[in-house]
Amino acid sequence: MPDHAPARTAAHRAVAPATAAPAGPAPARQVPALWLALLATPVAAGANSPVLILPDMADAFGLRPASVTWLVTAFAWAMAVGTPLMASLLRRRGLRTTLRVSTVLVLAGILLVALAPSLALALPGRAAQAVGGAGLVTSAMSLAGSVRRMGVITAGFGVLGAVGPLLGSLLADAFSWRVSLAVSVLALAALPAVTRRAPRTTPPPATPFDARGASLLVALATALVLLPHHPLPAAGAALAAGAALAAHVRTRPDGFVPAALLRTPAFLLAALPACALATSYFTLLFAVPQLLAARTDWSTAAIGTGQLVALLAGSFLSLALAAVSARLGRRRVLTLLFTLGALAPVTAAVSTWAPLLLLAAAAAVLTTTAGNANLAVYATQAAPESQRPTVIGLFNLCYQLGGAFGPAIAALLTLS
Repeated sequence: MPDHAPARTAAHRAVAPATAAPAGPAPARQVPALWLALLATPVAAGANSPVLILPDMADAFGLRPASVTWLVTAFAWAMAVGTPLMASLLRRRGLRTTLRVSTVLVLAGILLVALAPSLALALPGRAAQAVGGAGLVTSAMSLAGSVRRMGVITAGFGVLGAVGPLLGSLLADAFSWRVSLAVSVLALAALPAVTRRAPRTTPPPATPFDARGASLLVALATALVLLPHHPLPAAGAALAAGAALAAHVRTRPDGFVPAALLRTPAFLLAALPACALATSYFTLLFAVPQLLAARTDWSTAAIGTGQLVALLAGSFLSLALAAVSARLGRRRVLTLLFTLGALAPVTAAVSTWAPLLLLAAAAAVLTTTAGNANLAVYATQAAPESQRPTVIGLFNLCYQLGGAFGPAIAALLTLS
């Protein structure tokens, strides 16, 4: 069962009459949304910090910039496969165990990246950071409970993701590119407050872990992440893993991937668009600086500053949209987001004017962060309370697949 307090009803919010009935149990307190944002969002800065320093990392390892994008792909892959695994840990062992395991992974990953003499050794360090970050993100989202509070988290993703490239560049200039890849450690500052304020709940009785279902899902996600790099073999592996997973779900419908969830239209109609929007955003995040460098005479500092301003603007607009989404209605919000999400990559592909390229980046982060806030809540509302950590894990898997596809697509288009 997820560790979050249920939203208060209108009856709870109403002014009490003069003669009130005896008060019932006090509602469980919620962790302030800003602490949840601090717990979840530094991973976005850590994921995006390599954007402007790919050449520096390539020089350090004696490789081409396209080769070191594997550090980005490995991070996205580990976030993708780690999210449902950490969601399962959250459901089975509770919040505090998940936070402890996540902390160990983040710190171990940072240490390994700091000491790695080669790309081959840095990759598992980035993967450990990402799995630990996935546990922190899943924990924070499980405590959100509403579109407004989820919007604070996802807008924070946008803000920290926007700051990430410039922050990574500044840290690389001042210290080392290795320090740039350690910024996710900032999330650990939120642990005392979240642990102290989160409601204490008892995990459900332990059931046998569906290791086969988890392994097949990891295999499917891995094949999908490799699709932009090795299309034919990855497509074959994805089809095989998908078929095996589908057969397994039929034989164990209550396993790691619940059959009932896959038959829920609300979940599918939330998760698949989230993947598409994330793919567009992460592609533009890495491609726009390269396009600006190729199509304009802007310096690296100007490109970093321009992208920062654009991404921050899109992130704050997404927070505003999440705040008014209930008044606008689901259909209007999604229509707006999908329209902007389609226009952003088209604009970037054809424009040679810097402001339009930056506007495309702003639209991409707006659609992704606001879409994630709304779609995540729609997905979790469609599931029983006991399955909500699983829903968050699988929903974020779809989002993180976009985080794996995007940098690979950008590398194919601009760094080859």
